Amino acid sequence: MEAHNLLTVKETAEYLRIPLPTVYYLVQRGQLPAIQIGGRWRIKKDSLDRDILREEEHGQPTVLVVDDDIGVQGMFKLFLKKTGFSRLIVGNGKEALVALKKQKFDLCFLDLALPDITGDEIYKEAKKIDAQLPIVIITGFPDSEMLDNILKFGPVTVLKKPLKVEQISQTMKFLGHKLAETEAA
Repeated sequence: MEAHNLLTVKETAEYLRIPLPTVYYLVQRGQLPAIQIGGRWRIKKDSLDRDILREEEHGQPTVLVVDDDIGVQGMFKLFLKKTGFSRLIVGNGKEALVALKKQKFDLCFLDLALPDITGDEIYKEAKKIDAQLPIVIITGFPDSEMLDNILKFGPVTVLKKPLKVEQISQTMKFLGHKLAETEAA
């Protein structure tokens, strides 16, 4: 193995634009392609590019879920894990915007009623960061002014709470995300 193909944990954190402790956590959980050399972790850059950053087209789609409801978070966590999607689940708008600036997502589920920033504001900022990001709105209030504000940007998929796993599954299929179970190899 070539030495320039191996990154230190610090280099990996900078390369992926994630916090250093997160890299250690992912390495220890076996979620990053790493080896130990002399008691220190080294991460395989080509494997990162191929498997984690999806430079090849059959990579694992990454989903951002923004909802402050613990029950909804749990449902998404289980569903996305079971179907093989990489996921980040946050409970407020500030965390969502930080995540969107750090990482590229293939899909976002966004609750309108959050404790800090309104869903329509997050939607507007998310589209500035990544205009191509498909955002699915989840709300218990489909007749709200916030949703009207979002619809000014164009059509949007809306899921009404209380959510069911079938709704999430159908929505992801409709948006063209094949369930990753078919890639179990």
